[in-house]
Amino acid sequence: MRRMAHANQRLRLTRQDGTEVSSDVRIADSLWSRFVGLMGRKELPDREALCIRPCSSIHMFFMRFPIDAVFVDADGAVVRIYGSIKPWRATWIVRGAKACLELPAGTAAKHGLEVGSHLELVD
Repeated sequence: MRRMAHANQRLRLTRQDGTEVSSDVRIADSLWSRFVGLMGRKELPDREALCIRPCSSIHMFFMRFPIDAVFVDADGAVVRIYGSIKPWRATWIVRGAKACLELPAGTAAKHGLEVGSHLELVD
């Protein structure tokens, strides 16, 4: 995920072939925004996502809904997918991960994401 963006900028997440995965991606790249993540929200609407970077593991403490966590390396290659992680869980540290894309539960499967898929953040 080489694309640099400001925290307030909204981006789209696409597969390498241009297929859109999410139309509204928010970036969490400060210590505070990474810590807070999606905590306190009631849901993550379809087509929205959060990109946490740098990030090699996440927790679901104080979350109210499940999500898909897609970990990618610096080039946007998927290195690990945790599907439908429930609240009050945590992931292991993912070797090689530079960012985590938090997506609505079921999104990774719906879009056929798998280890080795390439994702891009675009304007």
